[in-house]
Formats: sequence, structure tokens, C-alpha cells
Amino acid sequence: MFGLSLPALRRLVSAGVAAMGLTAAVALVAPASPVSAAVTTLYASPSGSGTECTAAQPCSLAAAQSSVRARTGSMSGDVVVELAGGVYRLSAPLRLTAADSGTNGYQVVWRAASSARPVISGARAVTGWSLADSAKNIWRANVGAGIDTRQLYVNGAIATRARTQVNRADFTAGNTGMRFGNTALSYLNNLANQSRVEMESVGSFTDRYVPVQSISGNLITMQQPAWNNNNFGYDTFSSPHRAGPLYLANAYEFLDSPGEWYINPGTGVLYYIPAAGQNMSNVSVELPVLQSLVNVGGTYDAPAHHVTFSGITFTGTSWLGPSGNQGYVDQQTGSYIAGNWSWPGFTACHEGCQQFEATRPNWFQMPAAVQVSAANNITFSDSQFVNLGQTAVGIGNDANAHASGVGLGAANITVTGSEIARNSAGGIVIGGVRADAHHPSDQRMANRNITVSNNRIHDLGLDYRGIVSVLPTYVTNATISHNEVYNLPYTGMSLGYGWGANEPGGNNSYTNRGLYNYQPRYTTATTASNNQLIGNYIHDVMQQMTDGGCIYTLSWNPNAVISDNYCLRTNGWFGIYFDEGSKYYTVRNNVLSAIGTWATANYWGGENMGNFTVTGNWTSNSATNVSNGDRGNVVANNVTVTNGNWPSGAQAVMASAGPQNGTSPSPSPTPGTPTAIRGTGSGRCLDITGASQANGTQAQIWDCNGQANQQWTMTSASELRVYGNKCLDVNAAGTADGTAVIIWDCNGQNNQKWNFNADGSITAAGANKCLDVSNYGTANGSKVHIWTCHGGTNQNWTRG
Repeated sequence: MFGLSLPALRRLVSAGVAAMGLTAAVALVAPASPVSAAVTTLYASPSGSGTECTAAQPCSLAAAQSSVRARTGSMSGDVVVELAGGVYRLSAPLRLTAADSGTNGYQVVWRAASSARPVISGARAVTGWSLADSAKNIWRANVGAGIDTRQLYVNGAIATRARTQVNRADFTAGNTGMRFGNTALSYLNNLANQSRVEMESVGSFTDRYVPVQSISGNLITMQQPAWNNNNFGYDTFSSPHRAGPLYLANAYEFLDSPGEWYINPGTGVLYYIPAAGQNMSNVSVELPVLQSLVNVGGTYDAPAHHVTFSGITFTGTSWLGPSGNQGYVDQQTGSYIAGNWSWPGFTACHEGCQQFEATRPNWFQMPAAVQVSAANNITFSDSQFVNLGQTAVGIGNDANAHASGVGLGAANITVTGSEIARNSAGGIVIGGVRADAHHPSDQRMANRNITVSNNRIHDLGLDYRGIVSVLPTYVTNATISHNEVYNLPYTGMSLGYGWGANEPGGNNSYTNRGLYNYQPRYTTATTASNNQLIGNYIHDVMQQMTDGGCIYTLSWNPNAVISDNYCLRTNGWFGIYFDEGSKYYTVRNNVLSAIGTWATANYWGGENMGNFTVTGNWTSNSATNVSNGDRGNVVANNVTVTNGNWPSGAQAVMASAGPQNGTSPSPSPTPGTPTAIRGTGSGRCLDITGASQANGTQAQIWDCNGQANQQWTMTSASELRVYGNKCLDVNAAGTADGTAVIIWDCNGQNNQKWNFNADGSITAAGANKCLDVSNYGTANGSKVHIWTCHGGTNQNWTRG
């Protein structure tokens, strides 16, 4: 948490950031302001309409921003915007510039009120459902003409855009599109709104989308330039290295399965087929309408700076780029091709060609939901980035990925103690991929000193599978440490970019391909150096894609260190994967279990590869092509372990990998997934007395038994539902200590909203008090109520 004053640090402690993480932060940066500095606190709430931003008359977010700006010119202490719990629905992204920044050595802090979990959302709630087709159980709601989205969230879980999986063998690709002969597909000729239909091809390491122009005479004519761009290069749409699923999506006629949806922007009607157990009279539906939420960035002359966000949930975006005629021409980890190019013949460039190399210096990056560029000393802590329709956080990406129009230039940026989960693409992308990223024309463009630590990053790539959890491209001094990463379709973590093509002297493989007809041969090194992946716990990755692994590298990275990481289960794919151009990596003290080849180097075309120091690692698979003495490599003291007999050194790495104690919240309940809630003090589960479904039945604790009256589903509206249609409720919206916690028909009121906190407590949003077992009870039948939070074991809960 670079640049935080001591008062700011103390406030972060009160917001749930653990002392261990703060001690490390204090060691990194000296306090910027005296302990006695005056703190100005402004108050905001979702319904705020005041102008003074007081606790009694809180402001809206926009008014709070105006109030901050009025104070930054003469700060004599930190300015804190304290956000009450609830959902702040934005009509436009929150843009913070130099005018919103801390001055005179102080911070501007946007933080959650004590025990609150404010939600900044780019989505709108959808209500007013009616039955549209009883035979197919299709429901409809009016959302307003002109609204489009690529994602929909129902009870907090992503729903499936209406689609049908088709067989590749039924289609023949040509220069205008896809022709089919199977008569079972003849109905495609009669689809309505054909220009909204898309075809998705899942390949080896790319996941591509092409929009349809029209369908007639068994020919699906595709929109340009998406079709041509998707069919030259590598792992192309119609000639993938691995032929994964092929889908036709986004037509009303494809609505045929529970959990599917379709929107018609022309009529403003949203359609949905409820999943089993869902009742459309009380289901929570969130429709993302914004393409980004928060844009932090100024200019190189006047960057944004000294801003902290703490305890905030960021949610509800949908990037619409793939919906236009560019489609989504996936290349690698969120970078893509757009525009018109000199395309060769349709079949001439499915394994690379000179015309394709012309695109490489001009790739675009997927814009993130939360964007930071031309900025320094920015911190996100104890926050959540969930249900986002793209990459969650983009730090110093190329200008095309930033709504501000100014890219790169990020320094001293920290993301810590947070959760990044259930998003359509990747977690955090740091750095750009174009020339100014690797050889900046202005040194202020360089990205440096980035920290990503103690986060839980999981269940990503829901729509764009070729992504990773954290990717530093061209960065100096990035430290990615003690994160837990899991449930990813592709690689766990990645480091570096460029395939060695931008290194001094270039790469002869790219000479032969023709790349240097379109970019210079550089004589100086890129900005990538001194980057570290340390102490991360990466497991259950490579679940859908191929040609990846636990940790993947590209290009030179002098003084890069990959150490003390625990890699577990890669679906047979690599442990450490040095891809093209990788050089100068030290890999030590890692544990790699249930993986394929434990260390591999893609030496094909790899004239600029090697100088790997690979020592003291433990692995369950002895296979490797990285050998001592070859290409300057030092490979020694690596141990193959059989039958799970890990020595003490390996066990120590396994035990310490991932978030350090108290520095990251437990994963939030996966919306839509029922789970038990267990009292720490008793070991018993939150239970509804007698398995009753009657309104007013009080909650209690009971031996965990997995029955329906102990299964709780978190929704995106912060409800805790049981039986599918009853909500955990503070009786009569009471706020007094001892008010009973009961179940009641879900009604959307604040007394039915709950916040899961990093310290294990669960707070009632309306009362701002803790879910508490009466009198510290541990016996079956002990009743549950609310009480002032005090940190006792009767107020501490775990999930699952």
C-alpha cells in the first residue's frame, strides 16, 4: 500500500485489512503525513442526495467526487469518502484524474463504512417478468429499447446466452463464411435478427467470436473484417490447433435450455428460461449496461495519484467490442486483432505468413472493468471484482484499452487482499503489448513497481477462455506474491510478452516470417525486468484449453524470479512453460504436483532463449527438456517425488503458498451455489428450526447434515436464500441487540441483505450488526440473532 499515511493505514485496519499485510506495507514505504494530521470524512450512500456529504445527509458518488475535488488543492490531512452499504448503480464510469488525487503528501481514500460492503455496479436490476411462452417456459421483461449486453447474472451467477453447439464436420469454411449441408440445420436459414447471431470457435489457446451477416441457401455469411481476421495467423477460427467446441449463439430461436437468455435491443425485451427451482417473482436478475466501472488516470504531465479504494465490490459490466463487425479475434491473453489488413488467400495463412506479421505490432488489448493508467500510488485492498464481462483490472495497458485515451504510465500500483472471481475474461493485466510498452518513446510511459499480493483469483474465463489470472507484459519491478489461483480454463499465471521479437537484435525466426518489415530491430532491451512470482498457490488450471501450464513465460526478463510457488493439477499440461524468446529466468524452490512435463522450453525458433537457472524444485513428474549446460542453463538439485512423499522443504513451500493468514478474505459464496454456513465457535451449521418454511421461523445452529434447511445461496443482491425463495431476515427490520434472525419471503429490503467480511463475521446491512449465536451457545438449537460486533467466536462463520 504504497504512500499511505499512518491514519490511512489505521483506517484500513478498521476496514478489515490484516495487521500482517499492513506491517509489510509500512516496511515498504515511510508514512507520508504526520500522525496528528486532520482527516476530512465525507459520507456517501446509494440513495444519497445531500450536498454537504455528512453522516446525516450523505451524498451520491458524483456529489462526493465533487466535494473531494473542492478539497484536494489544500489538503492538510487525508480526505476519506466513506461509503455506506448497498448498491451504487452508475450511469457512467467513475473517472478519477489528477483533480481527484491526494496532495501535500496525503491520500484520497474511498472506503467502505465499518462492517458495510458497498457495491459499485454498472448493471441494472431487472424486474416485472411475465410468461412469454408457456410451452418452452420462456419469460420476458421490458428493459428499454437500445440496450445491449453480452452477460446476464441471475441470483449472482452468470447465465448462458442462448446458443446451440454444432458439429464442425457439418460446416465447410470459405472466404465469405460457413456453408452447411446437414438438413437438420436448415432452420438456420429462417432465423430472425440474423445479424445479431454469432459463431464461437474454441481452439487451443484462443477463443474466437465472429458475427453473422446473413444466412441464406445454407450459407452463413460472416461480417467483415471479423471473418478474415479470424482466419489468418495461428490457431485460427476454421483451422485451430485443437478443435474445441463450436457454437452458434445469440438468437431467440436458440432458447431451449434452462438458464439461457436473449435480449432484443430493437424491442427492448429480455427473455429468460428459469433454471430449476427459480421463481421469476423473486429471482434476482442483473443486466450489465456499462463497459467499464472505474477509470483512474490523468496525463503524463498530470497523472492521477495517491488514491486508495478499500472494502468495495466492483461488478456489473459488459464489454461490447465483440458484438460489432470486428468480432473478437483472440490472439493471446486478451490481445486481439482489429481493422482491415492485406489478407492472403483464405487457405494461405492458417499457420502464419508475412501478412499476419504486419498485425503483430498493432494488436489491441481488451479494456478492463477497472482501469489504471497515467497514475501512481494507487491501491485497491480488501475489495471484490466479480461478475464482470471482461478483464477485471487493467494496469498501464496500451491507450486503446483505456477510456481515458492515455495508456501505460502506471507506477506504484497495488492490488492486495482482494477477490477476483466469476468474470468473463482474465484477472489482472499489467502493461501493454505495443511499441511504447516495450520501448517507450517517453520514459513516463514505463510501467513499474506493481504489487499484486494476497488475493484469491478464481473461476475466470467464463466467456473468453484464453486468459490467465495475472499477466505482467512489459513491466519493471512487478511482484506477484502469495495469491491463490484456481478454476481457470487456461494457464495459471503468465510473465512477459512478445515471443522474443522485440529483444535486442530480434529473433531470426521472425526475420523469416517477415515481422521486421513492419517493426524495427531493437538494439536496446525492453522494459521487462526484475519481475517476481513468489509464494503463489496455483491449482486446477488448464481445465479447458491446451498449450499452456501452471506458469508460462515469454521473452527476456533479466533478474526474473519464480520461486516458492505451489502448482497443483494442470490437467496433464506443463508445470513451468518457457515459451518462445524466454531468457534470464530463475526458477527455484517450487513444488509441482499432478502436472505433465514439469519444465519445458519451446526451443522451436528460440535463438534468443536460455540462461535459465532451475534449481531446488520438487516435482511429481521427472520429464523435462531443460538441461544443465545447454544454452547457458544451470539446472541442479531438482527432486522427483513419488507417491506423494514430499520432503519437509517441499511441505513448507506448500504450507506457506497462497494468501498469508488474515491478508485475504475467504472466497465469497459463489452466487447461485448453495453452501453451508458453519459457526466457528460451535462447529455447527446455520439451520432453520424444524426445517420449517414458514415466515418468521427463527434461525439456529445444529449439527451439519447437508439438508435443505442448512443450504444457503448468496445472490448478487446480498441476500442469503434458503429453499430457493426464503431470505435470511432481521425480524421487523430491527436494529437492537438481540433482534431475532428469521426467514421471510424475499422482498429486497435492507433487513434481508448480508455482508461477508474478511474477519469471518457476517453483518446485517440494515442494522450494521453481526450475525451472532445467543449467549455464545454451542449446543444444538442455540438461537441466532444480531448483536453489536465484538469479534467473538459466536460471531465468526466459515462457508462450505
